[in-house]
Amino acid sequence: MTAEIITIGDELLIGQVIDTNSAFIAKHLNKIGVSVYQITSIQDDKEHILNALKEAENNVDIIILTGGLGPTKDDITKKTIAEYFNDTLVLEPSVLKNIESIWSQHVRTQLLQVNKDQALVPSQSKVLMNTLGTAPGMWMEKDEKVFISLPGVPYEMENLIQNEVIPKLKKKYKCPYILHKTLLVYGIGESALADRIEVWEDALPSHIKLAYLPSLGLMRLRLSTKGFDGEFLKKEVQNQIDQVIPLIKEEFAGLEDEEGSVEIIIAKQLTKIGKTLAIAESCTGGSVAERFTANPGASAYFKGGLVTYSTESKINVLKVSKSKIDQFSVVSAQVAEAMARNARKLFQSDYGVATTGNAGPEKGDSDAEVGTVFIAIATENGVYSQEFNFGNSRIKVVNKAVNKALEMLLKEIFKN
Repeated sequence: MTAEIITIGDELLIGQVIDTNSAFIAKHLNKIGVSVYQITSIQDDKEHILNALKEAENNVDIIILTGGLGPTKDDITKKTIAEYFNDTLVLEPSVLKNIESIWSQHVRTQLLQVNKDQALVPSQSKVLMNTLGTAPGMWMEKDEKVFISLPGVPYEMENLIQNEVIPKLKKKYKCPYILHKTLLVYGIGESALADRIEVWEDALPSHIKLAYLPSLGLMRLRLSTKGFDGEFLKKEVQNQIDQVIPLIKEEFAGLEDEEGSVEIIIAKQLTKIGKTLAIAESCTGGSVAERFTANPGASAYFKGGLVTYSTESKINVLKVSKSKIDQFSVVSAQVAEAMARNARKLFQSDYGVATTGNAGPEKGDSDAEVGTVFIAIATENGVYSQEFNFGNSRIKVVNKAVNKALEMLLKEIFKN
């Protein structure tokens, strides 16, 4: 079973808005065994939409559109879909009632006709009720093909995908089981890793595919397979994982959670062992903490964080001694360790993580070379740090520092 995702909106094509909808939809389709054949972004233009629908119908079984369902004149998706199906728009009372309910509860301005017109849907469509907004989702079928139109507002689309679209697709189709397992590998480049595991990779069964997914300071090895015998596939993939881990023992950090990434693995482990975390950041500017707080339920294990970017804030807020900074420099192992230790003490947490460095382009308050970063981990048993040089690109330095901090923390908490 294959699908195409079509996102509609000029704002996507000029880079004003980043398309996160496609990633969300693709991920949830993949979970139920639907393979995404293509993702297409197009203009708010009738002919462009019509051509995209025709091409998608020729290629896939399921077509999912997002965007273009608002109340303004530039939102033409609904009218264009009706034209594609030689259909007309009709008033759907249940949608109008939903719009009026939302207006009475949350909107102070008058309900205009353009808002009421959002209750107009193609007569052949099945309405997917959008309880979080005024634009309904629409489900239409033609020659065994399914066409689904969803609002472009991310939280509205996500709600409809999870509660309407996926359950209906699972009921309509018998899809194969798709399995992905991703190994997290730190401290080795793509070519060196490929050379080390070449014999193992060449011996992989034909139904198991391997992908290298590099990012700054982190490599993901993803094993993928699909079929109708889920238990057999799980055993096959696990057998391959058991074979490759000894080849990357020193660099292997764990398996990526299917619902997220490194920080979610850390979060689950901290919750499991009943431990907490605090973070003190300088050169990473809060990026490490953000990786945790972006996920629901972080307050269960994340006690707090400080961005002590200036030397003064390290002294006045984090209580790093001025004499230590004067003696060793603000970018040093000693200062990183003091930051981690004091963050742990300040927030009364079990683990403390700290970053300090020169991300560039200027050296700032230290003579350390641009790209120099110290990362420290503090626990009840003491504190340790490591020095790195991540190059001279500011973005690269920051992102590598974030990934390395997560790697060090991951390895530390899994000692328990």
